[in-house]
Amino acid sequence: MNLGLTVLEVVAPVFLLAGIGFVWVRLGFEYRIRFVTQLSMTLGVPALIFTALMTTEIAPSALSAVSLAALLSYAAITLAMWVVVRLWRLEVRTYLAPLVYGNTGNVGLPLALFAFGDQGLGFAVVIFAIMAVYSFTFGIWLVAGGGSPLKVVREPMVAATLLGLLFLWQGWTTPTFLTNTLSLIGQLAIPLMLITLGVAVARLAPTRLGPAAALSLLKAGVCIGIGWVIGRWFDLDPVPFAVLMMQLATPVAVTSYLIAEKYGADADAVAGLVVVSTLLSVAVLPGLIAFVIA
Repeated sequence: MNLGLTVLEVVAPVFLLAGIGFVWVRLGFEYRIRFVTQLSMTLGVPALIFTALMTTEIAPSALSAVSLAALLSYAAITLAMWVVVRLWRLEVRTYLAPLVYGNTGNVGLPLALFAFGDQGLGFAVVIFAIMAVYSFTFGIWLVAGGGSPLKVVREPMVAATLLGLLFLWQGWTTPTFLTNTLSLIGQLAIPLMLITLGVAVARLAPTRLGPAAALSLLKAGVCIGIGWVIGRWFDLDPVPFAVLMMQLATPVAVTSYLIAEKYGADADAVAGLVVVSTLLSVAVLPGLIAFVIA
């Protein structure tokens, strides 16, 4: 099959669903983003993570390798972006978190699923969970000046990840009726997250778009480069290697804006990063996917 058509089949559903959310808001229709986000993060995403891990045929050793690679990658990205922020004399509590954390949920999970099927989704949910825990601990501490590790333990998706890994390790499965129910609930997650991404972008009021464009380009280049180096260092197989790079290359997470707004950082500057990096991803991610699947 033509490579361009293959890439289009992967990325088109992601951007079309986000576009639906964007147009929905622009047409003046109501969208209760807080309710939908809570529904997705409390039910949809945990069910998706648990069933993806429980039913995956990926060897636990392969998931462990990807987990270690992701942890090291985020550590390297954090250090690299801290240097960038300091050299550019930017405010650390405003800029560092969005330059580190990508939209591995709204964008990364569907891309991995459409590109590599259930196997790709299995790797992607592990990286997503690692990023989320990192964001809810260090990320909040960075922006707010403090954070509670206990809050992370209470997050449903963290519990779902740990339970899913336990079931995978032990070879357990839930009864068929329960697996089917959880699978249906999990199917809510991806479309809801993508539509909500479009809604969030439509409602943001970005500022300082010039610096945001430069930082977004730099973020994409640094994350892809670090992902490539560490993926090769761990000698990852083609699918986990590709998923690691895709997850690291995702645009700035909308949650970075929400955290900045909640804790008094420069939310408008972060909004600029979210909008510009998301638009930039329309070009970056298809090119990256073409590279990794060629």
